[in-house]
Amino acid sequence: MLDLRPTCEHCNCALPPESASAMICSFECTFCIECVERYFGNVCPNCGGGLLARPVRPASDWRNGNSLANYPASTVVVHRPKDLAVHRELRETVESIPPEKR
Repeated sequence: MLDLRPTCEHCNCALPPESASAMICSFECTFCIECVERYFGNVCPNCGGGLLARPVRPASDWRNGNSLANYPASTVVVHRPKDLAVHRELRETVESIPPEKR
């Protein structure tokens, strides 16, 4: 089950469960789309993997109890601003490799 972390790991802006601005990697590192586009590209600064739009968990219980009410988003803030110079080196190394081949 995805945590649906509440903020961008880099800039700490709010990313509520319904946000279409949240991006994640396969380890659930969570960033806002602004930081991904401005600083990170399609390279997670933590693992080097790709970043994709985070799914939105349904707010309503449409079927079998699978909703935000029964599976709430995390309230744990993970705020670890990235060293952009260090990330630039990683990005230059892997961004030309498709995420599925990294």
